[in-house]
Amino acid sequence: MIPVIRVNGTDETAFLKKLRARASSVNDEVTASVTEIIRNVRDQGDEAVRAYTLRFDGQVPACFEVDREEINDALTNADPEYVNALLNAVANITDFHTRQKQQSFIDAKQNGVIMGQRIRGLKRVGLYVPGGTAAYPSSVLMNAIPAKIAGVEEIVMVTPPLKDGKANPDILVAAALCGVDRVFLLGGAQAVAALAYGTESVPKVDKIVGPGNIFVATAKKLLFGEVDIDMIAGPSEILILADETANPVYLAADLMSQAEHDRLASAILVTTSERVAADTVKELGRQVQALSRKEIIEDSLQNYGAVFICDRVEQAVDLANELAPEHLEVMLKDPMQYIGKLDNAGSVFLGQYSPEPLGDYYAGPNHVLPTSGTARFFSPLSVDAFIKKSSYICYTEEALYEAKDDIMLLANKEHLTAHANSIRVRF
Repeated sequence: MIPVIRVNGTDETAFLKKLRARASSVNDEVTASVTEIIRNVRDQGDEAVRAYTLRFDGQVPACFEVDREEINDALTNADPEYVNALLNAVANITDFHTRQKQQSFIDAKQNGVIMGQRIRGLKRVGLYVPGGTAAYPSSVLMNAIPAKIAGVEEIVMVTPPLKDGKANPDILVAAALCGVDRVFLLGGAQAVAALAYGTESVPKVDKIVGPGNIFVATAKKLLFGEVDIDMIAGPSEILILADETANPVYLAADLMSQAEHDRLASAILVTTSERVAADTVKELGRQVQALSRKEIIEDSLQNYGAVFICDRVEQAVDLANELAPEHLEVMLKDPMQYIGKLDNAGSVFLGQYSPEPLGDYYAGPNHVLPTSGTARFFSPLSVDAFIKKSSYICYTEEALYEAKDDIMLLANKEHLTAHANSIRVRF
């Protein structure tokens, strides 16, 4: 079901190569199709959006924008337990992200020079939320809350309509609780293009965030530069570090919590215990029988899952840093001592009672995380993703006079004589 590989510098190499190839492959047909969709939406606006919505979703809503009353009704009619669970998650996510908020600053020097930095939220952000059978209210929370904290003026959400042409009510409830300003029933690459360029109905945004299928991800990638985006998300990943103290029942359950996302998902256990490795493999076979996405899990584990057996914990840590996983669980005897050694991971889960779904839904840190090894240089979605910064400089005549010779020298070294002249003419 899942390959078991002993880490020796050789046997794991082929698997790692296969794993990296999975993430780097480009679907030329999808790229060509999305390019055409983007071009048509840019040129034809709502007309193109309607045509693609009919083609891909089967029905065009009477109005693209969801009425505010419908959003409020969804909240009123929602299951109270569901609302309370969302509110608890909202409180945790808000608390965590509020701590990320940066402050503008001003630096007034004794010679009269004033410098500083101004920080403010983006004007308008587009939030893509999958709908239908793959509806994720948690994505609304994780994207909208930090945007609000950052001071974004307007959050515009797009989500595909259900087969009856209406919005998923669970998505609307989350949107209402997070303060999403406008909701449109659009999906796919056409929705991303509508947000990027603006149409007669859909306002143009400054940044597009949120998960989606390969068509949505490709559209975001192609439109980067026209708008900003959060990141290009690859298949989901989990890596678990475990020693002899880890519970194989927990390990198997956590591995499958990510394997169920899709057949390209990667679930990897790295352990120093052969017993734990063998028992986890047995648990995978036992637990998967009761899960609704059994076939997807089995395909994912067989093709992109692995159990690595290491001689030392240090070797396991090195492997984790090399793989730079999206989610990293640390089920070691004293997990806290490894915080400073695990440099490459989107989000780290410490101990037997910090499973990955805790981060997906509830704890507070963002679940929009770098994938495909990009945790080496990318960070989780945060308040910083929704702000922009400007610096400012104010020199007095006296201060500029003191600095003029240095500035002109540097400008002339670069053969930019007009730069030097801009200083010279003032004195």
